[in-house]
Amino acid sequence: MKICVVGAGAIGGLLGVRLAEAGEQVTLIARGPHLAAIRAGGLRLADEAGGETVARVAATDKIADAGPQDLVILGMKAHQVAAVVKDLPALYGPDTMVMTAQNGIPWWYFMKQAGPHEGARLQSVDPGGVIADNLPIERVIGSVVYPAAEITAPGSIKHIEGNRFSIAEIDNSETPRIKAVSETLRKAGFKAPVTSDIRAEIWTKLWGNLSFNPLSALTHATLVDICRFPLTRDLAAKMMQEAQAVGEKLGIRFRVSLEKRIAGAEAVGAHKTSMLQDIEAGRVIEVEALVGSVVELGRITQTPTPHIDAVYACASLLAGSLQAAKGRLRIEPA
Repeated sequence: MKICVVGAGAIGGLLGVRLAEAGEQVTLIARGPHLAAIRAGGLRLADEAGGETVARVAATDKIADAGPQDLVILGMKAHQVAAVVKDLPALYGPDTMVMTAQNGIPWWYFMKQAGPHEGARLQSVDPGGVIADNLPIERVIGSVVYPAAEITAPGSIKHIEGNRFSIAEIDNSETPRIKAVSETLRKAGFKAPVTSDIRAEIWTKLWGNLSFNPLSALTHATLVDICRFPLTRDLAAKMMQEAQAVGEKLGIRFRVSLEKRIAGAEAVGAHKTSMLQDIEAGRVIEVEALVGSVVELGRITQTPTPHIDAVYACASLLAGSLQAAKGRLRIEPA
């Protein structure tokens, strides 16, 4: 396959390296020092076992340079999609697929879904409908991203844990193209099941992200610290209870217990969430996709979310303050 990864950061870079090593024709869209390092020495991936792979692949900061693709993977954060969506047609051939690989509630959540909210647009993740208006829904396939990775230096990515990308057509139909994408990811070493209910799986992952990510950003604590400190463990549980009530009103069945989901986060250990990593690096955080979207869905379903609302307010103010100051926050030895 000809595959273009738009946003070759931690997850996009992990996908790009593995797919290139599996023999796919990969082009990476990156920028700044990261792009310069990839061009100079390839993209380096440190794996969980301590080994290293270097993929020498085409890389550019101009989407139009990549040309038509079989598969486009949107590897950037949710709030960055709108900025590139109008440039994506340069990558389209007649059958080009676009795989969304963002955390949180996706902009297409109410599309191709029979129900009372069919076609509703979520302002929290697609303000003004820019993405929906410019990305044909027929091209879109969904994914739920489970790996954790981080950029350790320009041109270098560390794979921390996780190997699964659940994928699906957004109407949950089983098609030849989704099977082809699954097989391509499988050949690259990933677990890539075609899930029969993509929205339920999105909620299972989001259930933890909407609580642990903003709490880690606000407290600078790792997953294990949040889970083992009674007050934050209780707060996370209350946020998850509220989110479950919202999801269930939308027809979602949670197949994992709340305590098991918290235990799973605790088992990851002293891992900094992606939102905490972004706070420390001075990057814009995914507060809308991970938290604001659930607040909005609570309003749509008339479900109270007081604990989520409070954490959302604090995380939003922190994000705005850091962005206004072009600053970052991290705990360092006194």
